[in-house]
This record gives sequence, structure tokens and C-alpha cells, in this order.
Amino acid sequence: MTETKSNNGLKVLAGLLGVVLLGTIIYTVSLYQEKKKNEAVLMEEKQLVVEDLNSLKSEYDKAILESNATNEELVTARDNIAKYIDSVKSMKADISTLSRYRRQVSVLKKEREQLLKQVDSLTKSNAFIAMQRDSTYTELEKQTMFNDSLVVQNTQLADVVEKGSALNLSKFSVDAVKERSSGKLVSTSRAKRTDKFKICFTVADNLIAEAGDREFFIEVLDPQGNILGESYSKSNDSGASITYSKGTSFYYENKSLDVCDYISKPAGDFQEGNYMVNVYDDRLKLLGTSKFALK
Repeated sequence: MTETKSNNGLKVLAGLLGVVLLGTIIYTVSLYQEKKKNEAVLMEEKQLVVEDLNSLKSEYDKAILESNATNEELVTARDNIAKYIDSVKSMKADISTLSRYRRQVSVLKKEREQLLKQVDSLTKSNAFIAMQRDSTYTELEKQTMFNDSLVVQNTQLADVVEKGSALNLSKFSVDAVKERSSGKLVSTSRAKRTDKFKICFTVADNLIAEAGDREFFIEVLDPQGNILGESYSKSNDSGASITYSKGTSFYYENKSLDVCDYISKPAGDFQEGNYMVNVYDDRLKLLGTSKFALK
């Protein structure tokens, strides 16, 4: 009887142990499944964080590309997000760390909104400045063209005034003369009878010419082409030069003026042959030429 009770006790104990073992197995399996489920959820959350960060990075990439000039703040923010992506990918997923990155994503989104607003404002400002610059450049170009036109007109006007103010001869004559004892001068065509050349010219009236003292230069060439007289030299600012026989001074008052001067004979008599007389103004411009012959 005692043995039978003992066997029953063992069976009850074995049953209890079996229940406990089964419960333990069920609990262990349940814990393992819960762990796997939590790990899957954490991995999903981790992937969502990475996707959010990648989305932010793409938006920064687009903003940097659309910006006309490199924005250092955008580039720095984009690079920081790239670092966060690397950190999230390499980290061991856990709730606290993921929560921290989730909060960081929210902060980064707000930062992105502020930066993009600044970039948009700066872009509009730059566009306005560019428009003003283009407008200013256009106006400057117009003004430059206008100034160039004025310079051309002024130059042309100066040329016209210079040409218009130049003196000209309305008459020019050369006469070989002999001086009688009474002082009277009579014309002659004979070389041996000629005492001097009488050179006369009439300066035409010119209202825009500058009034005042003037000097014209008379050049007399003998039959051999030599200068008669003292043979002076004169040059102007442009480099032109002449050799002349005599300078004739007069006072010009914008009215027609008759001027005469004389070239005396050299040592000995004048030679037979052809002579040439030229008259130049004070700018060495040739005003008139006359040719004649002595027998």
C-alpha cells in the first residue's frame, strides 16, 4: 500500500514538472518571438529614419543645384545629414537611440525650412539686384553710346570750326617792278630792269576767325628752285615745315584786308627764267601760288 502511494506521488511530481517545463518552453518561445518582432519593428523604424534623412539630403542637393552661387550653409547642412545617415546605418538599433534620431530628424526638417526660406529670399534679392544691374548696364551702355556720339559730333564740329576759321585769299598777284628815282614803281618783265617783286594778296573776310595779329609766309623760288631772300625755316605741331623768304605780319579784324610786301633783288640782277611764289598761313597751309617769267 505504501509503495502504491509512493508511485502515485512520483507520477504527480513528474506531471507537475512536465507542466512547468512546458510552460517554460512556451514562455521561452514567446520571448523569442517577441524579441524578433521588436527587432523587426526597430529595423523598420531605423529604415524610416534613414529614408527621412535621405529625403532631406535630396532636397538640399536640389536646392544647392538650383542656387546660382554655392551656399555654404546649404552645403554644410547637407554634409551633416550625410553623416547622420552613415551613423544610423551603422548603429545597433534600440528604442532610445532611434527616439533620439527621430527628434533630430524633426529638428533638421525645421532647419531645412528656415534655410530654404533664406535661400529663396536671397535668390529673389539676387534676381532683383541682377535686374537692376542689367538695367544699369543698359543705361550705361546707352550713355556711353551717347557720349561717343557727342565726342564724334564735337570732333566733327571742331574740324568744321577749324576749317571754317582758317583764313583764305580772295586775290593774289605778283609783279616785277622797277623803282624810279621819284620812288614810283613801274611794272617790267625784264630781269635786268627788275629791282624787286611786289607781292600782294587780299585776305577774305571771315566772321568766325579769331581776330588779332597774324603772320603769313612768302616763299619765292628762282629759276633754279632756290629760295630768294633770307631763307627762314618754320615748323608746326604736326611736323610740317617750310623754308620761306619773308614773313608778313598784319592785324586781322574779320574783314577783307589787302596786304602787300616786297622781295628785293639779291646781290646782282634777277636771273632770266621762270619764278614761283607761294603764300602760307600761320599754320603752314598753302593759300596761293603764282608763276611768272622774266626775260
